[in-house]
Amino acid sequence: MNDSKNEVWITGVGVISCFGEGIAPHWETLGAETAPEPVIDAERFAPYAVHPLPEMDWTRQMPRKDMRQMETWQRLGTYAAGLALEDAGMKEDEELVSTMDLVVCAGGGERDISVDESILAEARGRNDREMLLNEKLPYDLRPTLFLAQLSNLMAGNISIVHKVTGSSRTYMGEESSGITALQNAAARIAAGQSTHLLVGGAYNAERVDLLLSCDLGHYLAKDGVKPVAERQKDGGGTVLGSAGAFLVLESAEHAKKRGAKPYARLAGIESGLGSRDNQETRERLDGIMERLGVSPSSTTAVLSGATGCADVTDLEFEALRRRLGMDVAIRSYTTMIGNPIEANFPFGVALGAAALKNKSFYPSFEEAEKPVKVPPTTVVVSTVGHYLGEGMAVLEQIA
Repeated sequence: MNDSKNEVWITGVGVISCFGEGIAPHWETLGAETAPEPVIDAERFAPYAVHPLPEMDWTRQMPRKDMRQMETWQRLGTYAAGLALEDAGMKEDEELVSTMDLVVCAGGGERDISVDESILAEARGRNDREMLLNEKLPYDLRPTLFLAQLSNLMAGNISIVHKVTGSSRTYMGEESSGITALQNAAARIAAGQSTHLLVGGAYNAERVDLLLSCDLGHYLAKDGVKPVAERQKDGGGTVLGSAGAFLVLESAEHAKKRGAKPYARLAGIESGLGSRDNQETRERLDGIMERLGVSPSSTTAVLSGATGCADVTDLEFEALRRRLGMDVAIRSYTTMIGNPIEANFPFGVALGAAALKNKSFYPSFEEAEKPVKVPPTTVVVSTVGHYLGEGMAVLEQIA
């Protein structure tokens, strides 16, 4: 757990997924007595499915003029960040946002698919493909397109739109980037390097280039309408989901001074990275939980960002049950919202914070999941990346 004198509180949450925008609607839908049916588009990118974005009015959180150079992933992040600031009661407080630090997890920019297709089509009839690329570069690939590819553009847009002008850092690296971003943010609050901080990321799953990338690695589920645990019987696979998730973290002292009502205490985050050899992965997962000090309890529940990829998902669930008992309530929230890669871990922490604030938990998202015996006072959020990286966070209820 966190040995620092500074407690880390979650005081604002902003999320977007196939279920809509805002943490309150997500809690009302996902935390209802009976879980809803997942929102899945199995037609547009068949044979692969995605959890799509809802209809969005982007102007609710950002001026139209600021959106001109933003791709969807940037809009998602900027919008979710605005929701988190609003939820924390900070959005209109210029003094607070101007001194606020920012940590973002993001992938690369979106490709111009029509240009890619035209280059590939022409390359089929030419042997001088290097010359072809040189010909296309100055005319078809705009300089602004290259700028929009930069992962730190999301942080830049958040700073411009929401006036968050403290320090800024961006992490890349798929699911691991979300874990690292939150770990860094929490450590800065705990160490007194920051008093209030905005952290999170976003992912646009509705992109053929990303689907192609995942398919080349054989990570995608062929039957994307099945829930995570059931998918394991058919060889597993991940189903991507468009989502954005940002959190406002504050030191307890800073939050109390401004009268903020916290969602939960972020008691600790640990991560690991290494070979996906089964034994090494087991040891890393066991080590993460040992360092976090998690132990079996009827008041502990788990939110898992399980990717659905067969081996790693099995290893994740086995490790959690080995440490917390076979009857521990595990909810694979990716069954409901898909795998939003960089935003996976922040989204799980957001859902955990909402559950603790509401002193309740989520119903089973699929038949394989155990019921909760009593509302949890501790939530473990777990994410094991589809390719590399794993991490867990412990959230605790604040009386």
